[in-house]
Amino acid sequence: MKSPKIVIDTNVLICALRSNKGASYKLIENLGIGKYDISISVPLVFEYEAVAKRHIHYLTNEEVDKLIDYMCAIGDKRTIHYLWRPFLKDAKDDMILELAVESQSEFIITYNSRDFRGIEKFGIKIKSPVEFLKIVGLL
Repeated sequence: MKSPKIVIDTNVLICALRSNKGASYKLIENLGIGKYDISISVPLVFEYEAVAKRHIHYLTNEEVDKLIDYMCAIGDKRTIHYLWRPFLKDAKDDMILELAVESQSEFIITYNSRDFRGIEKFGIKIKSPVEFLKIVGLL
């Protein structure tokens, strides 16, 4: 069985960095074990880095860089060649959607499902970390 391809919204990464007890942490902790594959793009990596360094003060910049470097090493790197914005209310959410469409990801993992209303027409499902971890058998 092929591993599902996902795009992880920044809010999930930040939640994982804030606490090692929740589903977000478990999702990030299990990167690279073969249960799912992540897709990344340059704009998303820059957003991960900027938001993490701005909001997570107990990690050093080097620790944040190591995590993001790991995500880049294992992630399916994609270049977005088209922009059909705006589709969603927030341009940063459009960036996530564009990556998911271009990479043919099956899921966007986020805590803000309301922000992604209407994307079903692209064949992409919105799941919270808990919902997704149940799908892949990690919860």
